[in-house]
Amino acid sequence: MNTQLAANNEQQSAKNQKSDIVVAKFGGTSVANFDAMSRCSEIIVADNNVRVVAVSASAGVTNHLVTLCKNDISCDERAENIAGVVAIQDAILNELSLDADLAHGFEETLKAFKALASEGVKSKQQQDELLSFGERLSSYLFTQVLRLNGLEAVRFDVRQVLKTDSQFSKATPDVAATAAAAREHLIPLLKDHVVVTQGFIGSDAHGQTTTLGRGGSDYSAALLAEAINAKSVHIWTDVVGIFSTDPRLCAKATPIARLSFDEAAEMATFGAKVLHPATILPASRSHISVFVGSSREPERGGTWIEREKSQLPGIRAVTQRKNQILLTLKSPEMLLASGFLARVFTILSEFNISVDLVTTSEISVAITLDNAPNASRPELDQECLDKLAEFCHVSVENNLTLVALIGSEIQLRQQQVNLMQVLSDFNIRLICHGASKHNLCFLVEQSESDLVVQAIHSRLLEA
Repeated sequence: MNTQLAANNEQQSAKNQKSDIVVAKFGGTSVANFDAMSRCSEIIVADNNVRVVAVSASAGVTNHLVTLCKNDISCDERAENIAGVVAIQDAILNELSLDADLAHGFEETLKAFKALASEGVKSKQQQDELLSFGERLSSYLFTQVLRLNGLEAVRFDVRQVLKTDSQFSKATPDVAATAAAAREHLIPLLKDHVVVTQGFIGSDAHGQTTTLGRGGSDYSAALLAEAINAKSVHIWTDVVGIFSTDPRLCAKATPIARLSFDEAAEMATFGAKVLHPATILPASRSHISVFVGSSREPERGGTWIEREKSQLPGIRAVTQRKNQILLTLKSPEMLLASGFLARVFTILSEFNISVDLVTTSEISVAITLDNAPNASRPELDQECLDKLAEFCHVSVENNLTLVALIGSEIQLRQQQVNLMQVLSDFNIRLICHGASKHNLCFLVEQSESDLVVQAIHSRLLEA
């Protein structure tokens, strides 16, 4: 027993002892063209600790691939989108010449893409295969750009190590299998090479290509960092860190220098689009710091996300997530009764519907659901509503937006007067606070949500 305990302690100690390795992820705009790739290569050259680089598809490619996954497009539309993908790659190739090893792999990958895209996809597995080509192609090109800058770069197929289940389009990673595969195939390369690989994609136990869902490249980078016990993940995008709100909405929005894992998770979950929500999971559980910065302006710094709590309590940011549903269930049977909520959530679970916020009164419960176009969960369908209607009155409201105040140790008494004054000008459908000290959420009419965010930011977050 003591021997086993010692072994477990030794394994945990080894896990806690981080290497100096940095995993860098570059988004679609960062690898959009040759000039963008060259800027990113300078970031890597300047940091010797970057040993793994995960790239997204070049900007514009994924949109073409998503269209090609549709079976109802015409032959002309199919040919047009195939040509669109090729044109984006060719524009980069016009600026560089691939080494023989990369040229062969690139041409074979491009040939496979054209074949599958031309015939169309017939299953979710083929859809994931088709969607994977953007990252697979861009990683060949970016590897060559790094070589031009004097680095010993090697292109690596992430499907060798990032193992998932077979839930195509939103696969769940197998953390243990990924770590084992990384020890065998990836870690031996890191001593002498900068490894360029792909975000967003993985493979199941049968070797079939899977994807982690759109925006999953951040998640991939964090999973790879966890698998190789890296020190940090650097997410390079087109904005200078995570802002106090969407800078396109509020001109005075400012980047936040430091966030805790909890704060960053709340922001990503409730609408901040800079970081994929799942990225925080592997980083938090393995104590890997995350940096978010702009590949166009790396000298301006960015946002560090770390385990430590923020220095000061209070509101740090305001976010919004549009296309929300408010489901209200009312029944006198709730009064002094047990089992009502269990029955409700059992039915929602049967239809794979994930709940965000819940508030209750004596005889009713109000629930918010995400109905965004790219949401991984299904829309609320009639069969589910019919089952709920068997034992309660059901009301459904659409065209709502979830606005969230994010921070540390948020309490309603903090800035309460100013907040209530701001909200008094708008129709508030639901307020939720108390389950987390890091958020205060409420629903507003979607047509007013931009104005709500601007008003809150102006009153509470601008100096």
